[in-house]
Amino acid sequence: MSSDEKPVAVPRSLAEDLRARDDASLTALLRSRPDLITPVPADLTQLATRAGTRASVVRALERLDRFALQTAEALAVAADPAAYGELLGLMAGDEGDGAVAAALPRALATLREQALVWGDDDRLRLVRTARELLAPSAQHPSPTGLGPTVQEATAGMSPGRIQEIVAAAGLPSTHDSVSAAAALTALFADRKRMAALLADLPEDSLEVLDRLVWGPPYGQVTADPAPRLRRLLDRGLLLPTAPGTVVLPREVALHLRAGRAHRAPEPLPPAVEAAAAHSAQVVDATAAGQAYTALATVEELLKDWDEGGPNVLRAGGLSVRDLKRAAVALDVAEPVAAFWIELAYAAGLLASDGDVDERYAATPAYDEWRERPAAERWALLAQAWLAATRTPGVAGGRDAKDRVLSALGPGLDRSAAPEVRHRVLALLAGLPQGTAPVADSVLARLRWERPLRGAQRDHEHDLRERLARWTLSEAELLGVTGRGALSAHGRALLGAPPAPEAVPAPEPTGPGDKLPVHHHRGTDAPQARQSVQAAPTAQAARAAAAQAAARLLAPLLPEPLDHVLLQADLTAVAPGPLRRPLADTLGVLADVESKGGATVYRFTPASVRRALDAGRTAADLHAFLGRHSRTPVPQPLAYLIDDVARRHGHLRVGAASAYVRCDDDALLNEILADKRSAGLRLRRLAPTVLATPADPAALLEGLRAMGYAPAAESAEGDVLIARADSHRTPPRTAPEPVPDGPPLPDATLLSAAVRAIRAGDLASTAPRKPSATATADGGLPRTTAAETLATVQAAVLTGEALWIGYVNAEGTAGQHVIAPIRVEGGFVTAYDHTADEVRTYPLHRITGVAELEADTG
Repeated sequence: MSSDEKPVAVPRSLAEDLRARDDASLTALLRSRPDLITPVPADLTQLATRAGTRASVVRALERLDRFALQTAEALAVAADPAAYGELLGLMAGDEGDGAVAAALPRALATLREQALVWGDDDRLRLVRTARELLAPSAQHPSPTGLGPTVQEATAGMSPGRIQEIVAAAGLPSTHDSVSAAAALTALFADRKRMAALLADLPEDSLEVLDRLVWGPPYGQVTADPAPRLRRLLDRGLLLPTAPGTVVLPREVALHLRAGRAHRAPEPLPPAVEAAAAHSAQVVDATAAGQAYTALATVEELLKDWDEGGPNVLRAGGLSVRDLKRAAVALDVAEPVAAFWIELAYAAGLLASDGDVDERYAATPAYDEWRERPAAERWALLAQAWLAATRTPGVAGGRDAKDRVLSALGPGLDRSAAPEVRHRVLALLAGLPQGTAPVADSVLARLRWERPLRGAQRDHEHDLRERLARWTLSEAELLGVTGRGALSAHGRALLGAPPAPEAVPAPEPTGPGDKLPVHHHRGTDAPQARQSVQAAPTAQAARAAAAQAAARLLAPLLPEPLDHVLLQADLTAVAPGPLRRPLADTLGVLADVESKGGATVYRFTPASVRRALDAGRTAADLHAFLGRHSRTPVPQPLAYLIDDVARRHGHLRVGAASAYVRCDDDALLNEILADKRSAGLRLRRLAPTVLATPADPAALLEGLRAMGYAPAAESAEGDVLIARADSHRTPPRTAPEPVPDGPPLPDATLLSAAVRAIRAGDLASTAPRKPSATATADGGLPRTTAAETLATVQAAVLTGEALWIGYVNAEGTAGQHVIAPIRVEGGFVTAYDHTADEVRTYPLHRITGVAELEADTG
């Protein structure tokens, strides 16, 4: 080392380790653990304290991949502190493992980035809380399957008994239990001496060790152990931990494992396997066709609920009966119907109306959505699906209180859903274009990336696997994928780069591959050094991705048609999607008989009457059909329209409660004589008027059931035009996703948080001159108003920096490092190093002031 170089200080705590990091490293830490900046810590000491809390450490451990977690587990059973070589030995074993050795620096960099490990490579320390969580104990076995060390297992053993074990192992006796345990530890850690000790054991004793070596390391023995167990107990190869319980010491297990902490280290993620390959054109065309079907399905659902949908259950949600009706109307299975209903709800197109008799209905946003181009409508649905935490797949299941979970009801949010959807699609994006994955290989990859730990492992794994399977099926329904492969517009929606032409190369595994050098602390943590200023906001990125997806999808969608083909059997065939005005009018004039590539409409007396009730005349209908049909209007259809129109409105119904009037008294006599009219309780008021206590709607329905075509009229005698009222909810916003923990900070917040933490740390660690008024704990001295004014005025003249305590208008106390500029009118104007700006402070709010020592550096 040259005389000009300063020795690098060895950090004595996590706070000192964080203090030595650069801003990019702190930014990476806060990005990976967003709970640490809620709220922003006052300084680096507070950041380190928060990073070591149990809740924060548990959350960080749960977000590690399998190999990084295995590395942390190995550190938990290593010495504290541990050298890098010891860690490598625990992970790669005595014989070594090239893949493990190549991947370990990356895993260690991840642990350092997330402040779970600190210290140089010769003194690696796992944070205390993580060690407590991962270290083996009788109550909480380690995932490594290792037990306690000899020192831990013999802590409560009598001195005489431990000396007996030392003697049986062929070691000289010692003067105390501590040195005896140390001698045993040295024996068990010495590979040659340990091999000689085991060579003297019979086969049946070795079989006992083999059963315990990979865990659990605890076993039960009787008061009079068998000879094979007695030999192991006498030599300390098994140590008693409680009456009737023995444990295999950690050092013995590591020797039997050839130094490995894990039976099967997994340094590399399992590859996503290809199930089938298709051309990009086939995939995109298939996905586009399904995307158009998705739009038509959502429109059909909300059109069916246009005049008001099903009632809202008292506990919230859709009843089982209404879900079945929706499934029948959409001609899909009930789980698929629940998906479409929840998708419309997540997109803000569907909500409850909030009335006393609460029902589900379309929102005003639905009308705006229908006017958009088809590709933009799809992008809105797909983005809502990607971000939604509501999970329709759990509908029909039961919650913790054994209550049925209903579609649109409470309890369907799963905060992990958006992350799983994005990750599954990202894995598909990593495959060659047009390649569909093997579903089980996707699940295996997700298990490696988020192995989880503890009692919730099975439940969470089951949920995440179900979410992944639902993602694959829902992406196909929505048209994000086609034939199982990610489409071009699906890739754009995800914001992924263009598809690779070949399977991507795995992570480097060989000694010659370039990997982070393990002796540089944290400098190679994944994605830690990207510029945060250049990153766009998440909202802008999503909007750009939606626009890109819509541009790619638009040319693939079929162009709407302005014509149909009328047939002599009173049907019309739409050979493709129809333009909206044509589709709306035809939907009133005819009933949909079948759907598919071509939609078949059927004309009936009831459907024609529906069009007449909506204000159309027979001439209007003839002109409409002649204008939009590529074939001549069939004579049977023309006769049907004229016949229904001739009888339409001949009878008039008004409010009496209701009445019927008609200029043809013979027709009224016919109605009175008809037995089917008995339920209407009609009576004659005049030769041309019949009255009934039934309401007009019931009277209209009854007469139409008898084969008549009455028309409703107003109090003035004018015919009422019966248009279908589109029931809409008041303006509603789409449901907010339930976050999985604190929200991810954006670049602006991260940059501001790092500056604030640095400034607060400067204020708390800046060296200060000795003061007679300093507090005993080194805190900010309390000064009188006169002393404060004199010190500040002197600093204005000398240009020195000061350390002040300050109470703001809200009563919050803080500390700042300032360089006073001027003092006047009871205020001091100064450059605040903490805030990095010029500020003005009332002198009466300054609680104390101290001079800083000159910089000797």
